[in-house]
Amino acid sequence: MNFNLSDEQKQLADAIRRFVEKSYDFESRKKNIKTDAGYGEQAWGALVELGLTALPVPEAQGGFSGTAVDMMVVQEELGRGLVVEPYFATVVAAHALKLAGGQEALLEQVAGGEVKLATAFNEAQARYELNNVTVTAKGGKLNGRKVVAIHAAQADKLVVSARTSGGQSDRDGISLFLVDTNGAGVSIKDYRTIDNLRAADVTFADAPATLIGSEGKGFDVLEATADYAAVLLCAEAVGVMDTLNAATLEYAKTRQQFGVPIARFQALQHRMVEMFIHAEQSRSITLLAAARFEEASPEERRRFVSAAKARVGQAARSVGQEAVQIHGGMGVTDELPAAHMFKRLTLINTTFGDVDHHLGRFASQPGFQEAA
Repeated sequence: MNFNLSDEQKQLADAIRRFVEKSYDFESRKKNIKTDAGYGEQAWGALVELGLTALPVPEAQGGFSGTAVDMMVVQEELGRGLVVEPYFATVVAAHALKLAGGQEALLEQVAGGEVKLATAFNEAQARYELNNVTVTAKGGKLNGRKVVAIHAAQADKLVVSARTSGGQSDRDGISLFLVDTNGAGVSIKDYRTIDNLRAADVTFADAPATLIGSEGKGFDVLEATADYAAVLLCAEAVGVMDTLNAATLEYAKTRQQFGVPIARFQALQHRMVEMFIHAEQSRSITLLAAARFEEASPEERRRFVSAAKARVGQAARSVGQEAVQIHGGMGVTDELPAAHMFKRLTLINTTFGDVDHHLGRFASQPGFQEAA
């Protein structure tokens, strides 16, 4: 397998990095966070202009049919800038629409940046189990509550998992629905997360909804969408870790103790090397998961994705903690980007399954026990 990026992917990465460096510095990000929407409309327009909203959309709907590796390249570069715009939420929901089919017109709007989307899969009792669904759908109306839906309040439409039949934890009987965020019966409680993104709890009370895909057979699309999201989060974490490692090294070169920069202390050099190794291992396993995402069987996809999410989660925690310790007390203040990077890495670990969840999922796949 060729693990080298194509020339087009390298050019895409360079274009996004230039945008981040020139137009999305730390101060610009802080201004975007303080807006009522929680993100910058100008920055969102720049992402659209770069073609990023069109990248994952099929060519038939005005997109570029980008692969998971293409999206990995995008997310890694956006991670370097800690971009808070609702791009991740939109492309993940768009992936669900692609898999379910029948929403070509909406995907065209996504490609043009005219519509923002989000997913509402999480429920308070579920703890990462996508099949644990209590929101119900009957007669085209939804009832129930979803929690921690990333950028739900900033989206125009939500992709929602709901139960149309079966028991609470059955995989059969789950359907996917499209819901207008401003529609009747939809109540959204928006809040800021610790990494300065936005999430929301969404309550449905006889909310009109449009079925996407086959009724009662939505779990496969739901799981594949969550795996796609996990790969993108891993890529974002790699970008954050790269930037955090660079910031930590720069700080160590300038902070002096006993009359010399602390970067000269061998113990700290060893720790920063370990941070670098964590980031490189995370990049490798994320690339493997992304490269095999489209062609793998569902069983293989689960193994690759869970292996990546678990390893990246471990690496992110280690890199974040070491960076904070090397920065000292400054490492936890809002004045330094390092603190914001650590917070983002922490939230990435807990989104779409943490380390423990994905280790358990990896171990539960067919063939693991025999191979062990």
